[in-house]
Amino acid sequence: MEESQHEISAPLLSAESSSSATSPEIHNHEENSPVEQVALTVPTTDDPSLPVLTFRMWVLGTLSCVVLSFLNQFFWYRTEPLSITAISAQIAVVPLGQLMAARITERVFFKGTRYEFTLNPGPFNVKEHVLITIFANSGAGSVYAIHVVTVVKVFYKKHITFFVSLLVVFTTQVLGFGWAGIFRRYLVEPAAMWWPANLVQVSLFRALHEKEKRAKGGVTRTQFFLIAFICSFAYYVFPGYLFEMLTSLSWICWIFPTSVLAQQLGSGLYGLGIGALGLDWSTISAYLGSPLASPWFATANVAAGFVLVMYVLTPLCYWLNVYNAKTFPIFSDELFTSTGQEYNITAIIDSNFHLDLAAYEREGPLYLSTFFAITYGVGFAALTATVVHVALFHGREIWEQSKASFQEKGMDIHTRLMRRYKQVPEWWFVCILLVNIAVTIFSCEYYNDQLQLPWWGVLLACVIAITFTLPIGIITAITNQTPGLNIITEYIIGYIYPGYPVANMCFKVYGYISMTQAITFLQDFKLGHYMKIPPRTMFMAQVVGTVIACFVYLGTAWWLMETIPNICDTTASNSVWTCPSDTVFYDASVIWGLIGPRRIFGDLGTYEAVNWFFLAGAIAPILVWLAAKAFPNQEWIRLINMPVLIGATGMMPPATAVNYTTWIIMGFLSGFVVYRYRPDLWQRYNYVLSGSLDAGLAFMGVLIYMCLGLENISVNWWGNDLDGCTYASCPTAKGVVVEGCPVFT
Repeated sequence: MEESQHEISAPLLSAESSSSATSPEIHNHEENSPVEQVALTVPTTDDPSLPVLTFRMWVLGTLSCVVLSFLNQFFWYRTEPLSITAISAQIAVVPLGQLMAARITERVFFKGTRYEFTLNPGPFNVKEHVLITIFANSGAGSVYAIHVVTVVKVFYKKHITFFVSLLVVFTTQVLGFGWAGIFRRYLVEPAAMWWPANLVQVSLFRALHEKEKRAKGGVTRTQFFLIAFICSFAYYVFPGYLFEMLTSLSWICWIFPTSVLAQQLGSGLYGLGIGALGLDWSTISAYLGSPLASPWFATANVAAGFVLVMYVLTPLCYWLNVYNAKTFPIFSDELFTSTGQEYNITAIIDSNFHLDLAAYEREGPLYLSTFFAITYGVGFAALTATVVHVALFHGREIWEQSKASFQEKGMDIHTRLMRRYKQVPEWWFVCILLVNIAVTIFSCEYYNDQLQLPWWGVLLACVIAITFTLPIGIITAITNQTPGLNIITEYIIGYIYPGYPVANMCFKVYGYISMTQAITFLQDFKLGHYMKIPPRTMFMAQVVGTVIACFVYLGTAWWLMETIPNICDTTASNSVWTCPSDTVFYDASVIWGLIGPRRIFGDLGTYEAVNWFFLAGAIAPILVWLAAKAFPNQEWIRLINMPVLIGATGMMPPATAVNYTTWIIMGFLSGFVVYRYRPDLWQRYNYVLSGSLDAGLAFMGVLIYMCLGLENISVNWWGNDLDGCTYASCPTAKGVVVEGCPVFT
C-alpha cells in the first residue's frame, strides 16, 4: 500500500529529549515507520521514567476539558460556529504547567509508605502534556446527541427532561469505547494505520519540548510557531469582526448584482462558489479540518469528488429541471412545498408526536433542493463504496492482522516500544460495552414516551456501528477523511419504524456517533502510541474526560436553550443564534423520521431514483481495483480512494462551497507544492503552522466574543455583508413567487 507519492531525502527530525537529559531512553535510529510522513515527524525514542499521572496533569487536564467543552458548545449554536480545537489547550497549558512545576511544593507526602506521593515530581514533561491534551480532545469535538435534545426542545417544542437528555448524551458518547477496544489491534498497532491528523499534535509537542538549534538565517520551530500564532491571532479580528466578507469573497456577485444565474454560480455560501475565496482560516478548516494535515492524495480525491458533485451533477440536474429543480434554490437545506414555499412541518404532526397522514396529504409531498437531494444520493454511494473498497484493497491485510494480532510480525518501532507497558485488557472494554448497552435499553424502554426508540432498535444500531467501525476506521487512519454513517442509520430505522422522529434521531446517534466516538478514541490511542504514553493511563484519561465533557456540554446547551429568546430562529432579525447544524439535523429528522424514507425515496416518494446511487457506489471501487490489477506499474491508480472521492461533499450542508474551494487550494499548496519542491520546509514547519493558525484563531475568536459579542457591539457596513449575493437562493422556474426574489415569466 502506497502512503506517499514522493521520495524525500531529508534527514529524520532530531529525537533528542530536553525534558530529562539524564533519564534512560530507548533509541532506535536504524528502523522507522514505513510511512514517510510519520518517519519525518514522530521520534523513535521513549523515556519510561517520566512521571505521567501527576497532580498538575489532573488539574490542567480537567480544566482544559471543561473550558473547551463549554466554549465549543457555546459557539455551536451561532450562525458562524467557532470550533476550538485541542491544539489551543495544548499550547495554553505549557506556561501553566511550567509555573506549577516552579511554584508548587516538592514535599513528599506519606514518605516511606506505599501511599507515598508528591504534588511536584519535577519539570513539566511531554508525557503529562500529552495526557492533558487527551483530556482536551474530549472537550474539543461536539457531542452529537446534543442535536437530539435541541431539536426536541427548540424545533419541535416537545418535552424532554434533563435526566433523560443526560442518559442519551452519556450512553452515546461511551458506547464507542467498546468498538474501540475490539478494533485496537487493527487500527492502532499496524504502521500502515498512521492517522495523519495526529502528526500536527506530535509536531507541536516536539516544538514545545525539544531544544533545537536555530539554523543560520532561519528560525526554530518554536519561534516559527510564535510568529505564526501572533499573525493568526491579529489577523482574525478582520474576518471575525471588522471585515466579515473575507469569510467568502464572492466577487462574481459584485459584477452581476441583479443576475440570479450569476449569483447562483458565484455565491460561496448559497451557490456553487465558482471563483469564491475565503481569506479566513475558520472558513478553511471549519468542517474538513486542517488542509495541512491532509495527505495530498486524499486532498486530490476530495477535490475530484467536490468538482463532480458541485460542477457536474448539481448544475446538470438543475438546468435539466430534474424533479422540478428550478422551483427551488440550487443550493439549500430547506424543505419545500411543490410551489417553492417553505414547508409547514408543524401542520403534519399530531398530538402524539407522530405523523398525521391526513394532514400530510393536505399539505402535499415534501421537496428538496437539487443539491440537497444529490448529497443524500452521494451519501448512499459512499456507504457501499466504503464496504467494497475496504474488502478489495484491505481485505487481505485485515485477515493477516487477525492471524498475527498477538505477534511482532509487521509491527514498526513504535509498536515494539509500546510493548514494554501493560496493555488495557479487552475485558475492560467488553464490560463498559455491555453495561452501556444495558443502560441504553433500559432508558429507551422506561422513557419511551420521550425517546420513542424500542429495545430492538438499540441492538440494531449496535450491529450497524460494529459493522462499519473497521472499514471507516481504515479510511480515516489512511486519508484523514471520515465517511459518515448517519444517512444509512436514518434510512434503515425510517423504513422499519416510520413516523417517529425522536426514535429516528436516537437510532442515528446510537448507530452513527458510537462509531464516530470509537474512531476518536482510536485516534487518541494512536497519539499516545506515537508519544509512548502507557495504554492504561490513556484509557483512564479518555474515560474521565468523556464523562466530564458530557456534563459540561449538556449543561451549557440546556442553559443556552433556557435563557436565549428565539434561539435557532432563522427569521429573528440580527440574531447570531441560528443553529445551522441543528437546522440540518432537524430537517433530517423530518425527512427520515417523521415522514419516512418510503414517502421521500421509496415507492411512495418523489426521489425513488436516488437509490441507484447505492449500486453506483458499490461498482466504483471495483473499477479502480480492476484498473490497479490491469496496470500494476501505475501507482497513482491505487491512490484513487472512492469512499473519500464519492463522500467528499458529506459535510455539505451545513458546509458551503467556499469551505471546500479554499480548503482544496491550501491542501494543494501544502501537500503537493511545498511537500514536493521544499520537503525540508514541509518537514520542519507544516504541522507547526497548522497548529499555530488554529490556536491564533481560537484565542482571538474567544476574545472578540467576550469583549464585544456579549455587549452586542457590531460594525455595520458593506464589508460585513457576509456574501453579498442577494439572489443566490432564488428559484428560476417561471411564475414561482418567493419573497425578495424576481418572478420569471
